[in-house]
Order: sequence, then structure tokens, then C-alpha cells
Amino acid sequence: MECNVHWVRDAGMAFVAETGSGHLLTMDASPAGGGRDLAPRPMETVLAGAGGCTAYDVVTILRRGRHDVRGCSVKLRADRAEADPKVFTRIHLHFTVSGHRLSTDAVARAVALSHEKYCSATIMLAKTAAVTVSHEVVEV
Repeated sequence: MECNVHWVRDAGMAFVAETGSGHLLTMDASPAGGGRDLAPRPMETVLAGAGGCTAYDVVTILRRGRHDVRGCSVKLRADRAEADPKVFTRIHLHFTVSGHRLSTDAVARAVALSHEKYCSATIMLAKTAAVTVSHEVVEV
């Protein structure tokens, strides 16, 4: 896996990342940090990537189990260290999974498997942060 990140000098503190798969991702700093607030902060993109990684796992695990999953969202809340490096110190992920006759136990198992075994991003972040999870199931 590779990624190239380039500073967009004329935009203050904006950066454009080109992923190995050829996609572009723009990041920016707050005005206090010299940016123009035109895009997510780099650490927000790390948190979003962790959410995407674990949501992918949960949906994949449920589908493989032939569960009728119809939606999955993850709300992430994180705290960061006050001193540099301002790593994440706490991350909580709350999953809302919807489906037809979707078992709460199956969702709990999928969330646990992602959290404990499959999600590279959250497992990596757990090296510096206390990562906790919760979930709810919505019948549709």
C-alpha cells in the first residue's frame, strides 16, 4: 500500500493525498493552524478511516453469515493527548446496524470480531488509545 501527499501551497495548509488506488483525498488545517478550513483535518481522516475499516468488517461478517443487514453506521468519539504528539487516547465506536430480523447476538459477534481480530485500523490505534465499542440494532 502506498500514498503520496502533496502540500497545496496556495491554499495555506491544505494537502492532497493520492492513494495507491488512484483516489484523491484533501485535508486542511483550521484557520488557527494556518489553514482555510476547506477539508477535514488529517487526524479526522485517521478516525474516519478507522470507522470505515470496522464498518466494512461488520457488514462483511454479517453478510457471510447470511444475515439480512440493510444498514450500518458508526459514530466515533475520540479524545487526544493534550501534549505532542497528540495521539488518540480514547476512542469509542457506537454501531447502529439495521436489518430484517437481525439478531442482536449476531451484531454483537460481528462488532467483537472486528474489534478484536479483523480491523487493522482500530487494532493499531488501540496501541495508544483505549478503544471501546457499543451497538444497537434497528429493525427495518
